[in-house]
Order: sequence, then C-alpha cells, then structure tokens
Amino acid sequence: MIDEVRQRFGSKAAITDAGDIEPWLTDWRGRYHGKAGAILAPASTAEVAEIVNLAAQCRVPLVPQGGNTSMVGGATPPPDGSALILSLRRMSAIRSISAEHNVAVAEAGVILAHLHEQAAAVGRRFPLTLGARGSCTIGGLVSTNAGGTQVLRFGTMRSLIAGLEAVLPDGSIHDGLSGLKKDNRGYSLDQLLIGAEGTLGIVTAASLRLVPAVHSRAVGWAGVRDPGAALALLRDFEARTDAIEGFELVPGDSLALVLKHVPSTRPPLEKPHSWNVLIEATSATAELDPVELLQTLLAKAIETKLVEDAMVASSEAQAEALWKIRDSISEAERSEGPSTAHDISVAVADMPQFLLNSKVEVERAFPGAVASAFGHLGDGNLHFHVRAGSRAASDWIEREGPAITQLVDDLVTQAGGSISAEHGIGQMKRTELERLAPPGDLAALKAIKRALDPLGIMNPGKLL
Repeated sequence: MIDEVRQRFGSKAAITDAGDIEPWLTDWRGRYHGKAGAILAPASTAEVAEIVNLAAQCRVPLVPQGGNTSMVGGATPPPDGSALILSLRRMSAIRSISAEHNVAVAEAGVILAHLHEQAAAVGRRFPLTLGARGSCTIGGLVSTNAGGTQVLRFGTMRSLIAGLEAVLPDGSIHDGLSGLKKDNRGYSLDQLLIGAEGTLGIVTAASLRLVPAVHSRAVGWAGVRDPGAALALLRDFEARTDAIEGFELVPGDSLALVLKHVPSTRPPLEKPHSWNVLIEATSATAELDPVELLQTLLAKAIETKLVEDAMVASSEAQAEALWKIRDSISEAERSEGPSTAHDISVAVADMPQFLLNSKVEVERAFPGAVASAFGHLGDGNLHFHVRAGSRAASDWIEREGPAITQLVDDLVTQAGGSISAEHGIGQMKRTELERLAPPGDLAALKAIKRALDPLGIMNPGKLL
C-alpha cells in the first residue's frame, strides 16, 4: 500500500524515514507510544479518498493526525505497527474567506492561529481559541468538538461549523460545505463526524462561522472567597451585559504553582486569595468601552462583597500576562510533579458544590494528594487535576492513577456530568466510557461505528 501511494502521488505522500516518523508516534502528554511503517500525507481531498479506498482494499487501518495535540492519545497509532498514520498537514489551504458571508472554508491541516490571522485580515475572527492554537489544526478541532476559553459566548466547535467535507470509510466524499441553514434530508453526517475522533471518516475541510473582529477588550482578575461566589459573580455580570466572553476559575494553589515555576509571571493582586477568576469583556464597536464596563462591574461586585479584590489590565501586555497565568497552569503542574488530569463537565449550577465536595472525597481517599480544578466555570467544564503531593513516587501515576480516575469519574457520573467535556475519549478514557456510559447509548455508538466503518479501518482503538 505504501508503494502504491508513493507511485500515485509522489514521494511527499509517503514518508518512511524512521527519523521523520518518530516525532509523530507519541502523544502530546508522552503517555502513549505507537509504531507506523509510514506517514501518508495526501495533498487533496481526492488523494485522501484514493488512500482510503486503498486502505479498504488492503485492510490497513488509518490513524488521522493533524497537529498531534490530543490530550487523550486520540491521534497515536497502535503499538503493534498495524496501522499507518494519515497526516492532513499538507492540506493547509484556506479555500475562501468572506467578511460578507461571515464564513471561512478551511482545510483540515490549517493551523488555528493561521485561521485567526486570515480572519483578522478581513475584519473578522474565528471565536475559538485554546493554548495549542499555534499547532492544533482545524481537522482535529472538528474531530474532537474542541471547546476552549470562548465557549461561554460562542459555544464549542459544533456551534461554529456551518458544514463539512469528509472522506467516508468506503472512500466516498461527503460534501456538506454549502452550509445551508435549513436542510432536512435525514440524518446529519456533519453532526456525526463532529466529535467522532476520526472513527467514522476523515474530515478534509470545514465551513466555519466568523464573527466581527474585536474592536477593544478588557481583561480583569478578581479574588473571590469560593466557587459559589465566582458563579454568583458570573450571573450578576450576565444580567448586566452580554459583553462577557471569558470567565475562567483559577484556584489559589494553581496560581501559586504558576508563580513558582513559570518565569516572568507576577501575582495579579496584592494579596493571595483562595479562588480567583479571570474575566474578559469585548466589544465589536467603539460605542462600548469594555475597560470602563469591567471596572464598573467589578467595583459594584466589591461593594456587594461578591469580590474581595480586583484589577483590570491597563495595557494589552498586562492583559496577555493575565492570560499567560491561566494558560500556564498545566505547564506549572508538570513542573511540580506527576498528576492525573480529568476533563470533566457538570451542570453549571451544580459545579461550585461539586468542586468542594469532590476535593474532600478525593483527598480523603488518597491522603497527601492534592485535588484542584481550574477552567471554564461558565460552561460547566473544569480541568480536575489530582497532584501527587506528599504521595509522590516515580511510579505514582501507574500505581494510583487508575483508582483516582475511577473515583473522580464516579463522582462526576453521580452528579449527572460527563467524564469528557472537550478533550474527547481517545485511548485514555475508552475503558471508563465502557464502564460508565448508559448501555443504550453505548450500543448506539457501536452500531453507528459498525454501520459506517464495517472493516474497522478508521482510527482503531479510539473512542470504542
């Protein structure tokens, strides 16, 4: 199959040098390692379709890969070398971008930061961002239904997709790029492919919704007594304005780790607080001054005791410095030592109490460990991490990680939440999904997989 791909599409379409393949065999976190005889790198949707056809004929599984930034091992090939990597990185064109229609058509290999730049050039923006924006790709964002820091206002990737182009497991091409607002011709293939982690087909391009560019923004930091006060603050802001775009919860211990391990970071407030929130307000016009708005809102919140102390960035550099704190939490935790990471969601109204209760439960069950959560409080998605603390040992993750994960996932399930809010299932959470998903839901997922991919060649070992 490798020889056939090279013969049809040239040497760039089949990479077999071990040194070139090696960086793409391990996941971003370094927890999963695979083998692959080649990286296949098509340059067009037609080439993807031919490769998938060949894969079906030869019964060779394919592992689609973009920026390889999966947090759950979703783009790592199996360790037995039975699959080939299908890289979409050569398909990096923005086919069209229109300020008039507020739509960009981007191929799967387009890096998110590049799309941001191109949208800004026409006075628009794509309102989804995350820490890996400099390397993650559109195909991966679609396939994991990525979230990020702007979900509060604009929703997940699913909300921002007007239509998809994809190659299905039989080699046929699904063209849904027209982005019709009304289309009732039965099941939506687009919606099936979003969040499917490449197990139902290969996303090759997407029509993406754009919004007006930000004219100005304000970024603030507030210290609060507990998560309940943070949620009350958000609800108060929402009642007064629709300009709030980001609202991130940062516990005091996470802030302390960033200040300890990440150079050039500084405490936003004079005194430490048990809990903090990072807030961003934006305006698309000159009619609203978000700095003045946020200053007024925070001043009122201090008067009503919702906020203990607060500040608003006085410059763009200071605003970026505040976001650097939030974006550096995972990096700081890795510097501190091993931890287990859980990407969870619970109903927003239940999240404050869930955070406090689950911290107590985990730390009681694993004395010496430290449970801490940060992230997108406004949409009920937090990153619940358990650090080794005084239990640290070289094999801590292997020895105690599974039991910690089961406890956290049980607490989330009991609260009616989800064990995967925005990272997907990949390899990491597959066993837990099997253990905790409602039987009817799991049976339906498996039936869809069997129907669309009867040969099982689409990203084997992921999700199901």
